[in-house]
Amino acid sequence: MDPTPEPPRTDYRALALQTRTEAVNGLSPGEARDAMAASIARIGAEVAAAKRWVGPDLRLVVLPEYVLSGFPMGEPVERWRDMAALAPDGPEYEALAGIAAREGLYLAGNAYESDPHFPELYFQASFVLDPAGAVVLRYRRLHSLYSPTPYDVWDRYLDLYGMDAVLPVARTGIGALACIASEEILYPELARAFALRGAEVFCHSTSEVTSPALTPKEIGRRARAVENLAYVVSANSGGLHGIPIPGDSTSGGSKVIDYEGRVLAEAAGGESIVASAEIDLAALRRTRARPGMGNLPSRVKPGLWAEEYARHDVERPNGLDGRAPDRAWFTERQRDSIARLTAPR
Repeated sequence: MDPTPEPPRTDYRALALQTRTEAVNGLSPGEARDAMAASIARIGAEVAAAKRWVGPDLRLVVLPEYVLSGFPMGEPVERWRDMAALAPDGPEYEALAGIAAREGLYLAGNAYESDPHFPELYFQASFVLDPAGAVVLRYRRLHSLYSPTPYDVWDRYLDLYGMDAVLPVARTGIGALACIASEEILYPELARAFALRGAEVFCHSTSEVTSPALTPKEIGRRARAVENLAYVVSANSGGLHGIPIPGDSTSGGSKVIDYEGRVLAEAAGGESIVASAEIDLAALRRTRARPGMGNLPSRVKPGLWAEEYARHDVERPNGLDGRAPDRAWFTERQRDSIARLTAPR
């Protein structure tokens, strides 16, 4: 029998879980799978402990970017797919779903992912699992310098999945959720599109350098919150281990930001459950319904910008035919885009 659905909540606590990432670079595919399984088990224990620490109203936990694997450091696309990409119906997702179900909360995260329709590629995917363990949102990252994206196989991807799957918003018992991956927080168009589709909470999985000074991504987080009157729950790595880069280069700064750009909670460096705060959807919805200069979403002009954007030729779709490119292809793609941007007009 299916569990009785929980009534919707307009107030609850969210946590950006700042947990460490154990990189799988240099491992065999079998060893990498074992390492990822161990990471999931550790994360499960941390989520359970966080639920006891924060309290029973903890309803959303966001994990860092590529938290199970780290990122490729020169590995060919085929090898990284085999060692680090999760199958959408594979054991890693099943284990993550078990965490969400055991703790009765929504679990958001980010991983590299395979796709049976594009067997030679992988994508970077953000996901949300609900308290029943079901995947209620799967978003494949659209802006990535060194990984394939749906835009690189655009026509076929749209034929297979449609635009709603490209820009998904999950309407859940804790509000309308959308996922933004890492540096995509720097692309205002993406967050705006999610907000126009109703998103109220942006689940931002990242793995980034932090600094006492404002970084570009930190500015981006606050700007996206203000521009769209949305919460941002941003989980950074609590250290990245297993590669030559010093582990604490990506550590700290996980936070919860409200719809007016205020930081409600922020973690220092290392593994932490400090970045937890209340999400007040009723207040957000009142603000979105209030006329005035600060209601920026109500004042956008999509038609104007759609016409202007269509005039410009920058990164082009359909650059891949489904075959795995070598790593040099990604650099060449960017060079081509720069050439078009800097060409005389």
